Amino acid sequence: MKEDYYEVLGISKSATAAEIKKAYRKKALQYHPDKNPGDTSAEEQFKKSAEAYEILSDPDKKARYDQFGHGAFEGGSGGFGGGGMNMDDIFSQFGDIFGGGGGFGGFSGFGGGGGQRRVKGSNLRIRVSLTLEEIANGVEKKVKVKRKVQAEGVTYKTCTTCNGRGQVTKIQNTILGRMQTVAVCSTCGGSGQILDGKPSDADAQGLKVAEETVSINIPAGVEEGMQLKVPNKGNDAPGNGVPGDLLVAIETQEHSTLKREGDNLHYDLYVSISEAVLGTSKEIDAVSGKVRIKLEPGIQSGKILRLRGKGITSLNGYGAGDILVHVNVWTPKELNKEQREFFEKMQGNDNFEPKPEKSDKSFFEKVKDMFS
Repeated sequence: MKEDYYEVLGISKSATAAEIKKAYRKKALQYHPDKNPGDTSAEEQFKKSAEAYEILSDPDKKARYDQFGHGAFEGGSGGFGGGGMNMDDIFSQFGDIFGGGGGFGGFSGFGGGGGQRRVKGSNLRIRVSLTLEEIANGVEKKVKVKRKVQAEGVTYKTCTTCNGRGQVTKIQNTILGRMQTVAVCSTCGGSGQILDGKPSDADAQGLKVAEETVSINIPAGVEEGMQLKVPNKGNDAPGNGVPGDLLVAIETQEHSTLKREGDNLHYDLYVSISEAVLGTSKEIDAVSGKVRIKLEPGIQSGKILRLRGKGITSLNGYGAGDILVHVNVWTPKELNKEQREFFEKMQGNDNFEPKPEKSDKSFFEKVKDMFS
């Protein structure tokens, strides 16, 4: 089981953005590979800290994590954005944490001394529309994506400005002494390489647009507005860089009869007066197909029937929600002579007088049960 992100950084759930950033900086310094060469345990902690920071530093991801836990970022090719971070993803965060556009300002050889930082390509964003059935059961979607890839035949050479390091070091004399800063090389953009030769159909970076079919595994229980990440399916980076990611925003299609509320589904069932009096069986929609339910004789309008486990599969994997069937007795607006005479005859009849029992819950009690 994955370790709690708050525990990884050693902070509480109420920690501010500044406290989260400070905690990650401390962990990154403690477990950085340059300070712990050959220590696989330190490298693992380094990666865990970076993954935790990626989630908790983003307000939207943090809110989803607080609500769904690790389940919000599982499924798909790499999940929703937390899992599967590589060292290139991690080092790309350091410009925000330590300053200097990707290096460790003021730390000679720390970060930059470990070799060049591989540039990451830009991310692509798409929207995928899902039916309620697809959301309930999970689905694999294949989508065509136009992304920039390195053109065939393109060649790169070592950047002459930074000599392939991807970074340039500047030393300044200040009243406090000599200050060393590390910044991304402006010539190669941090890749350590510049274009040497390219085919005619490539752009200035040696890239061209190509269409590719990408498979996206969408887990059951996703919601409108959630975002999945498919690693390395964004735009390529020039040289020896790593591709960006494909970010997939979830959209949901409205169902004709079922309405979603969390993991539960609501269904409005209309029955005639005679069906309510005599009892009947009805076939209703469910995400797994049709379901037949039995209505007891004398069922009242407003009755809520709960079909357990027939709702949406929980994103956390904790079972499935329910279908709440709202029974509505339909009162006819027009009657023929014979029907009218019958109901006139029944006026005052003891069997037609309202006699709610203690077991017949009020409207407010029913609403309370819906959310329990």
